Amino acid sequence: MIFRTQRITIIRTARPHQRSVNDELRWFGESLGLFSERDKDSSLYRLFVELIKSSRHGQALTSDELAFHLKLSRGTVVHHLNKLLESGIVLADGNRYALRVQNLEILVDELRRDIRRTMENLKSIAKQLDEELGL
Repeated sequence: MIFRTQRITIIRTARPHQRSVNDELRWFGESLGLFSERDKDSSLYRLFVELIKSSRHGQALTSDELAFHLKLSRGTVVHHLNKLLESGIVLADGNRYALRVQNLEILVDELRRDIRRTMENLKSIAKQLDEELGL
């Protein structure tokens, strides 16, 4: 049995007043709990954008390729990739990384399904626990 942990964080934030693509992408990622104040150089945001660009071309990239494109250390890239992998937004195929799906709309649908499955599982376990506890 393979046990996979997935951490999905949803943060309700106000959509930006300005309607630039960068502002909207940053808001999108913040709403998924990806970016924080600790990311001073926006390296995770830049990595996220680079993965979006590569998905447009149907490419998966290595951590070395991502580090080169973004002018970041490989360690920084791997650290951020792990966060994206944990959230279920990025998948690894060997040493190559790509967005889980080909566009952001489908990504939201996939995350919604992940959340729904998790909630159904929790409900089932809660029912069992209620019965065992006589609630």
